Amino acid sequence: MVPFLASVAVISLSGVLMPGPMFAVTVARSYKSRFVGIKVALGHALVEIPLMLLIYFGFGRFYDQEPVQIALYLVGGGVLVWMGIGMFRARGRVVEKSQDLPYNSVVAGVVTSALNPFFILWWVAIGSMLIMKSLDFGVIGFALLITVHLLCDFGWLFFVSAMVYRAQSLWKGKLQQGLFIACSWLLVGFGVWFLVSGITLIT
Repeated sequence: MVPFLASVAVISLSGVLMPGPMFAVTVARSYKSRFVGIKVALGHALVEIPLMLLIYFGFGRFYDQEPVQIALYLVGGGVLVWMGIGMFRARGRVVEKSQDLPYNSVVAGVVTSALNPFFILWWVAIGSMLIMKSLDFGVIGFALLITVHLLCDFGWLFFVSAMVYRAQSLWKGKLQQGLFIACSWLLVGFGVWFLVSGITLIT
């Protein structure tokens, strides 16, 4: 059991440490609170746990269908572009007037997970192997898989938000606006990538 849980931790961290849409919104919102990462991870978990259960009960093949993947790419790409543009437009109000972004952290976690086709496909391709391996240890193995994976998510995103919040006094003004611009274009970049990937599947 211990080697299996260690492999879950390593594989989970290899996924969560990669910068992506969820990382971008966590960084951008961490000027408000050091606990933003926990809220984003909670939204992520609201999508991830049901997805893990679907795969556990054999419904993972649903996401292998090309029409489903195309829909994920196009819808997810469009929403990420919209979020990125909204973040870019709000950068001045947020930095200079301490206003908030137009969506809360839990919603951001839900959206950047549910509409991220690479997150879904990661679970279908790699996560499903972990789930099958957990079956060797029964329901307890599956429950521990969920627990260890979520601890990796919550731990990393909390670390990111705590570090950004703690260091914000060092990069106020133009530097903070620069960070917002970088995060917004990261979202737009992923959105365009998803859109292009969906269009490629259609053609």
